[in-house]
Amino acid sequence: MTGTQTTIRLWDLPLRLFHWGVVILIPLMWWTYKQGNMERHATFGLALLFLVIFRLIWGLIGSETSRFIHFVKGPFTVFGYLTGKHNGKVVGHNPLGALSVVALLTVLLAQIGLGLFSQDTDALFSGPLNHYIPADNLDLGDQVHHWHKLGFNVILALVGVHLAAILFYTLVKKDRLVPPMVTGRKTYDEPVAQPDIAPLWRLIPALAIAGAVTWWVAHGANWPPFG
Repeated sequence: MTGTQTTIRLWDLPLRLFHWGVVILIPLMWWTYKQGNMERHATFGLALLFLVIFRLIWGLIGSETSRFIHFVKGPFTVFGYLTGKHNGKVVGHNPLGALSVVALLTVLLAQIGLGLFSQDTDALFSGPLNHYIPADNLDLGDQVHHWHKLGFNVILALVGVHLAAILFYTLVKKDRLVPPMVTGRKTYDEPVAQPDIAPLWRLIPALAIAGAVTWWVAHGANWPPFG
């Protein structure tokens, strides 16, 4: 700390690994699809499913700035932030950024779900849950595949908005968002309280649950799971 500046641990390691994992997997999934490598595309899709499930769990038991209850706010708070009526220093996701996080997680989950039920145009490859689509309902299978392709455009739009927001905060508000997502630390020009950081042992149940659900889905999501 120098003068009134305060440096805190803002983002924990699990959250940062999730963030950069998504950054890596999205272009890899696009590339493997364009190359027609559907086996690898499906593998990356399951890896993304694992990350999203883990993030949802971490949003409940993770560090303070990772928990949804900490940063997801109601419409009045979001409106107050947009109109400049929000009081106090925001530590972590601001109310508008929280909407971006929720939107991205929702779209990713929907996109992954569509991919799990999808079947390519030539019916040479299908997702692990495609068997739940009735064999006599080819139209539904084609629609799922079509929605899955459109879903990627929605993801690209959200990524574009996210990148534009990063540039705006960096160039206009002089608030660099990327370095803290790399180092986990951020320096404020005024005293701020250190957010609670979750102990690493909480990773064990989060990783175990995410891994078990991903394995179950990859093997067809039959019920009972181990029957």
